[in-house]
Amino acid sequence: MNNKQSYDEDYAFINSAKGRLKEFNLKKQFSSSSSLVGHAFLPEYRDPYTNAARVDTVIKCGGSIGNLNGLFNSEKSQNRIVCAFVGLPGRGKTYTANKLSHYLNWLGYSSKVFNVANYRQKAVGALGLESHNFFDPENKEALELREEAATNAMKDIIKWFEKDTKNTVAIYDATNITKERRKNVLNMLTPEDIDVIFIEIVCIDPEIIKNNISDIRISSPDYIGMDPVKAEDDFNQRIAHYEKVYEPLDLDEEENLSFIKSTNIRTRVIVNRVDGYIQTRIVYFLMNLHAAPRTIYFTRHGESQFNVQGRIGGDAYLSPRGEMFAKKLPAVFAKQIPENQKVTIWTSTLKRTIQTSQYMPYPKVQFKCLDELNSGVCDGFTYEQIEQQYPQDYAERDKDKFNYRYKGGESYRDLVQRLEPIIMELERFHDPDHTIVIIGHQAVIRCLYSYFMNYDHEELPYVKIPLHTLIKVTPKAYNCDVELIPLNIPAVNTQRDRRSKKVNTNNVVQPTDEPNSASMNDESKSTEQSSSMNISE
Repeated sequence: MNNKQSYDEDYAFINSAKGRLKEFNLKKQFSSSSSLVGHAFLPEYRDPYTNAARVDTVIKCGGSIGNLNGLFNSEKSQNRIVCAFVGLPGRGKTYTANKLSHYLNWLGYSSKVFNVANYRQKAVGALGLESHNFFDPENKEALELREEAATNAMKDIIKWFEKDTKNTVAIYDATNITKERRKNVLNMLTPEDIDVIFIEIVCIDPEIIKNNISDIRISSPDYIGMDPVKAEDDFNQRIAHYEKVYEPLDLDEEENLSFIKSTNIRTRVIVNRVDGYIQTRIVYFLMNLHAAPRTIYFTRHGESQFNVQGRIGGDAYLSPRGEMFAKKLPAVFAKQIPENQKVTIWTSTLKRTIQTSQYMPYPKVQFKCLDELNSGVCDGFTYEQIEQQYPQDYAERDKDKFNYRYKGGESYRDLVQRLEPIIMELERFHDPDHTIVIIGHQAVIRCLYSYFMNYDHEELPYVKIPLHTLIKVTPKAYNCDVELIPLNIPAVNTQRDRRSKKVNTNNVVQPTDEPNSASMNDESKSTEQSSSMNISE
């Protein structure tokens, strides 16, 4: 394929089995259907989403890329997969590795990141300034230590798979920049019946590299407490050492490998010999992911009449206190964003979210998939009524809240699947001068928030999302900054904690215990003391 081809005008799809090149223009498809916002009839906000979705994809597969056997074959569903990253430092590998792990865990595929840097730091400690000498290819002693760290990480991957048959995808976060190193990965993992997919992150965009390095110099354990300017200079010298020996994945010489090659965070994606359902979900995610810095805001609708009555579901209007929240929200939010910042409000199709957004002076988009969890025959019931009329269901839901499905309704697992397009849209959206605010429902925000915070399915249904609180989430490479902005308007507490088993609620958004301003003020103080929540492995 000609590298000088204009990717904005032509898209290529290589037929899987025979590798014959066919030209296929995907521009219309992306413009008309891939962007949720494309259906919002907001021309001024349509382009950023559409442009972000343009991907040049080359696919060569040993089998059918649409193979769904993994969904139905219990043996195949236990496939053990390692995603081994490839690429220079500062290109976004760790960010991509963590995001991919969050996505897979969120969907229900047990995943874990094994970062070789962590193994190296345990062995030799944080390197400090002039740590770049440790990565000099001529430094034989350091090379042996780095290879030992890489080997120990792979040994732990094997142990992790053996520990639990439900463990599905290990993320091997390392540079793997030489053909010899990639061969070593295969030689160690494939005899253990582990499928290996190499994921090369290539970046030639100076702005993306600058942002990545800026984040690393602050958050990397190697440079904690150091002058950021000196740390950045040292890290650039580290990159220069890696560049001396870097051998990118080669479509000709390494054609038999399974790999995904992403350039400039999905501007161009090459997929080679990738087969299986989970593997293609990984491809799908990487084709939508970006690393541009941005902040997302979440808030529940204002207190509703059903909240006051203790009823679930329904399509109730706001209570008087909920109306107060809706009126106060615009002024509080305006203080959080820079001047001239573009803002789009996403709501569900239900009255209480639409009513909450009515005073926000920004374009609004309604999504059916943001509607609250469907409680089926229990819609409009209080929990006491559910316990009386459906005692067995009431008990079953308490045992397994994530998987329990209301009669004629949904489970949290169903809701996660329904919300996947929203997650993809949030990941696809890359304009740092355009902010998204989601006004949603308790269960919906639990699911979305748990994706960013990497909470497991056991914790997800119990994440505390208080009413009348704006939640600010800023994804980073090593962590996810979270800030709670309470509006000090009383509201009922709708949180129902697990009765049968205590759930770890460390670093979970905390609600007010009582519907009064004092408790909100107490929470605000605790938030100011600790506004960063770590999502690194």
